[in-house]
Amino acid sequence: MKIDLLAFAAHPDDVELTSCGTLMRHKDLGYKIGIVDLTAGQLGTRGTAESRAEEAAAAAEILGLDVRENLGMEDGFFVNDKAHQLKVIEAIRAYKPEVVFCNAIRDRHIDHGKGSALVSDSCFLSGLVKIETFRNGVKQEPWRPKAVYHYIQDRYIEPDFVVDITAYYERKVAAIQAFKTQFYTGSSDLPETPISSKDFLDFLEGRARDFGRSIGVTFAEGFTVERTPGVGNVFDLE
Repeated sequence: MKIDLLAFAAHPDDVELTSCGTLMRHKDLGYKIGIVDLTAGQLGTRGTAESRAEEAAAAAEILGLDVRENLGMEDGFFVNDKAHQLKVIEAIRAYKPEVVFCNAIRDRHIDHGKGSALVSDSCFLSGLVKIETFRNGVKQEPWRPKAVYHYIQDRYIEPDFVVDITAYYERKVAAIQAFKTQFYTGSSDLPETPISSKDFLDFLEGRARDFGRSIGVTFAEGFTVERTPGVGNVFDLE
């Protein structure tokens, strides 16, 4: 299946926290959307790989994803090397996205910066004809996305552009709370973490409101770019 907009994430829930409103907006515009998680988040203090997989599937339903896949990399220990790049390249060539979202270029969690570089490098390498990959025994054709954009995570980074997600914010929160072992949904006997309190959800709302205020809307998500975007009509800019 060809996916127009494919978001990669070091962990299940990275996309829900940062850019799922943008995915849903583009789904309503007629584009096919998907998420590829690099790991199962198995080192997380709360939950298990199995519970995270169930939660990711529930979130996918809320978001209306056309595809969600997990590449099975080792949480905390994956690196940006040939073996891991080939896994990402296989996914890129399988789904042929026009646009790729990936992790923040730097962040509190070490996997986020690593995931950012791994996916970005793989997007370039995926276009090289001399790199051979196979999926289900079939040789894949080269494919390079037209653009790679990085969402913004825990650490604040000045966005290069923001997307109005006001109409999708409630569904975004529902998708986040589908990860019930990870985030605040009421009382819980699980250990407290930096992201499990109601204060963290308040922080996410404040971040979305801050990005939204910059363009005169209620809620928005921010992204950084790798190269200067071009525009053919200045009236397309809001």
